[in-house]
Amino acid sequence: MCGIIGYCGHRPAVPVCMEGLKRLEYRGYDSAGVAFVRQGEIAVIKAPGKLSALEEALEHAGNVMNATTALAHTRWATHGAPTTGNAHPHLDAGRSIAMVHNGIIENFAELKQELLAEGLTFESDTDTEVLTKLVGWCRARTGSMREALSMALSRAEGAYAVVLLCKDRPGRLWAARKQSPLVLGLGVGENFLASDVPAFLPYTREVVFIDDGEMVIIDADRHEILDAATLAPREKTPQTITWDVQAAQKGGYKHFMLKEIFEQPKVIRDCLAGRIDHASGAVRLPEIEALPVPGRLVIVACGTSSYAGLWGKQIIEKLARVPVDVCIASEFRYADPILAPGDQVLVVSQSGETADTLAGLRLARERGVPVIGLCNVVGSSVDREADFVLHTQAGPEISVASTKAMCSQMVMLLLLALRYADAKGLLSREDRAACIEGVQAMPKLLDDHLPFMRDTAQRLARTYSEATSFLYLGRGPAWPLALEGALKLKEISYIHAEGYPAGEMKHGPIALIDPKFPTFAIALADELFGKVKSNLIEVQARGGRIIALTNPGLDLEVDHPWVLPQVFWPLAGFTALPALQLFAYEIADYLGKDVDQPRNLAKSVTVE
Repeated sequence: MCGIIGYCGHRPAVPVCMEGLKRLEYRGYDSAGVAFVRQGEIAVIKAPGKLSALEEALEHAGNVMNATTALAHTRWATHGAPTTGNAHPHLDAGRSIAMVHNGIIENFAELKQELLAEGLTFESDTDTEVLTKLVGWCRARTGSMREALSMALSRAEGAYAVVLLCKDRPGRLWAARKQSPLVLGLGVGENFLASDVPAFLPYTREVVFIDDGEMVIIDADRHEILDAATLAPREKTPQTITWDVQAAQKGGYKHFMLKEIFEQPKVIRDCLAGRIDHASGAVRLPEIEALPVPGRLVIVACGTSSYAGLWGKQIIEKLARVPVDVCIASEFRYADPILAPGDQVLVVSQSGETADTLAGLRLARERGVPVIGLCNVVGSSVDREADFVLHTQAGPEISVASTKAMCSQMVMLLLLALRYADAKGLLSREDRAACIEGVQAMPKLLDDHLPFMRDTAQRLARTYSEATSFLYLGRGPAWPLALEGALKLKEISYIHAEGYPAGEMKHGPIALIDPKFPTFAIALADELFGKVKSNLIEVQARGGRIIALTNPGLDLEVDHPWVLPQVFWPLAGFTALPALQLFAYEIADYLGKDVDQPRNLAKSVTVE
């Protein structure tokens, strides 16, 4: 859950690495550090806290501009508290090797005991220092960095992406990966290694995505890719990235999260591009054309992606009559799931690197079940490992709290439902036209209404900013949206919130209702409106205040009705979702929270 960058080239390396870290800070931000060779020795500068603390430390570190090779790291703690000592880079016992690492070495305690028995000592609580000193120990016996790294990694169990610097070869970097992302950037007279493409995108668009079990060696004008176990060379074809660094900038918005909420109309347009036949109105998903309609679809995901999956379950089952199970990936991977002939597994991950989701993907493939990947990042692990892949085309999402990624996942799940329904001949011409025309019109509808939604969210945020808890209620497709609304509020405002199916309120949560415990309900014009209304009357009878997302003309008397444009029922989530996101955003911003980088969270959960 960390951000890594390494640079070999002709520029001052430390500023290049610091610039890259700023674009990777979403991956972790409790400490940061940089290493380079200065006057024949490795200089390591690191600091706890955000990158501004490291920048300040660099100002007092003497000459940092001469080195043209460096590596750097921004950390999200997995072993050891966020202190200077635990920050990366770490050094080997001879202080000749520096390493940065993303992942978890699961057997670090056993390795540490072995190294302690060899007389080595340790200065931190991290698994990374253990691996660094193991590499140094191996190098003392092999005399070769590549052989030492290969030997050390053969002993390491778990996930890692590592980049190493050696003072004896100050213009070279070594790297390897297993179950953590690593990408090579190819420039002119310079090369890069990083956790993600934005780290070096201002300098090059030519990239090579490194696969599990591969080692990379770079200097300014060459690169070498090897099998990490055998050291046999591997040939890889570079890819060209088409989006630019401006896509990862705020574009005048106060926060990335707000920018990404307002990007959702464009996201829908991009998701639909080339996926609807304008002559026939049929959905086109050529990526999965070879697959039949599943007997059962098992959706495996975490967090917001799992709520998108729950929403998709409601739509797919209703429109296409395909049974859908939604499994939390961290449970699925250990549950010995029953997967039958005719089943298909759909793994959903914005980053394509979510550790538990990848484990679920690999388990399903081991069982011989076709796996469809639904992800946003081309070249990610899900993209490479799934049997079939649907890309959501949401573009880079920088804010830790996911917004537009869920919108894009919902679009693809809707298209999947329509594709299944068409294949089974279940949709009437009128209903299919209503879905297709409605989703095609959705970008303009949202463009027109998002500014007004934000105005409403700002007013409500000031009214409810003193609340310490919230109950979110919905039924049918609105229930997963209630879960997501509650998640967004607690993620970025730190206000406790719980999402519930409205009908379950009587089975416990109603005991919490009082005038200081508000309810946020989703009460839209669908077949369940009457049921939701009855649930809200029960809230009002106990003095609870209510915000309700609703539609024009509905008979609903609550404290704060929030009227959204009415659309065909499968599309209602696309109007409710940004309202929920904006409410959470405006409360968090009003309370002065760090919206884009909430405490204790990281964007890409690449460790278990």
